[in-house]
Amino acid sequence: MLITTEEELIGMKKVSEAVACTLREMRDYAKVGMSTKQLDDYGAKVLASFGARSAPHLTYGFPGCTCISTGQEFCHGIPSDKRIIEEGTLINIDVSAELNGFWADNGASFILGDDRNQHQKLVHTSLEILRKAINQIKGGVKISEIGSLMETEAKKNGFLVIKNLGGHGIGRSLHEQPDELLNYKNRFDQRRFKKNSVLAIETFISTTSSCAVELPDGWTMVGNKGGYMAQHEHTIVVTGGKPIILTEMNGIWE
Repeated sequence: MLITTEEELIGMKKVSEAVACTLREMRDYAKVGMSTKQLDDYGAKVLASFGARSAPHLTYGFPGCTCISTGQEFCHGIPSDKRIIEEGTLINIDVSAELNGFWADNGASFILGDDRNQHQKLVHTSLEILRKAINQIKGGVKISEIGSLMETEAKKNGFLVIKNLGGHGIGRSLHEQPDELLNYKNRFDQRRFKKNSVLAIETFISTTSSCAVELPDGWTMVGNKGGYMAQHEHTIVVTGGKPIILTEMNGIWE
């Protein structure tokens, strides 16, 4: 969406606060030995305290409130009583919601406990790529240039980007135009970021795969060549200078 009134900006700030606080509190709440269903139930309570509703459930009928992926699951993992979080697990939590007709989205990958599987470099690279990308986004910049930056930074650190996942417009629904804000340079994409547009900018940084494929459960995605992936995401408003990071209070850069 394009922000055209102060009321719209306020609406986006409120829903962004809901998803950002939910993500932050879920990260703090996660413990070794907990099931991903327990973690999701906690997130559902936090979202409900804001009066917000789960976006993936509303939009797609997703069987959970938030997407929680662990280990070699890349994204869209279904919360389950059978999935127990172990020491050193790479976890991704993606929280998106609707509140009073406005929608926001954010996500983070992190390691629970001791980094016994050596995932910290992957997580740190994803975080820094998101920071660098957002800092370069403003009205008039080519969308493909940001994708190029993401891929270049990933390669510098020995990683790949997932080429069939990307950020998207957001605001009055979960996914809006512009779609396919990809993590690599598409030389055929001549689109430019528009001032006052609301976007969900996200990284998809991988160890060995360049494509995500869906498992038979119809939701969970993994790498076409296996490995691990880190994702970090903020909802932002594009300006003529530095973007407004609506979900900054999720604390992923702290």
